[in-house]
Amino acid sequence: MELNYYSDWAVRLVNTEQPERGEDTLTSVDAVRELFGPARQMARRATDGDVARLRTVRTRLRAVFGAAADGDEVRAVDLLNALLMEFPTSPQISGHGDRGADGRPHWHMHLADHAANATAGYAATACMGLAFHLTDLGVDRLGICQAGPCRNAYLDTSTNRSRRYCSDRCATRANVAAYRARKRLAGGGTKGRTADSAQRSSENTDA
Repeated sequence: MELNYYSDWAVRLVNTEQPERGEDTLTSVDAVRELFGPARQMARRATDGDVARLRTVRTRLRAVFGAAADGDEVRAVDLLNALLMEFPTSPQISGHGDRGADGRPHWHMHLADHAANATAGYAATACMGLAFHLTDLGVDRLGICQAGPCRNAYLDTSTNRSRRYCSDRCATRANVAAYRARKRLAGGGTKGRTADSAQRSSENTDA
């Protein structure tokens, strides 16, 4: 796996919870294993204890995204550094997988799994991937969806750093809500002008 792939692990973990909706899908060992995707070896070590441990890591990762979304770069970095210190990784050069046309291995960086439990392995991988994403693209590329009540985390990979929502669905919902708000405002303004005109007309008649 490439290191830039691992940053999505952080997003997947954070988005197992919808705090403003009171929803949480990280409730079982099966849910923990599902987070790992194709990384079956790490997933097989998951136990009931990893549910609570990963929830704690999730809260801390959400704080990283939250600080970045608020523009507090130093706090976002400090929070992520604290996680990196607690969950260290062992980067190694790997050549497994497909070979090139010349028969040579496709060398790439790989995070070796020497963690004591599934949570430590997942957290180390997610945090290292997020750190590479942050340092390569910038802290402002970490965001929290602005379409309430959704508070999903996302990684902004747009060319103009303009992403504000976690998905097209949330973007559409926010745009529709903004349009309706403008329509209500415009309608209220028209009614107000009509009422003023009626009042002035009545005053002129009385005179």
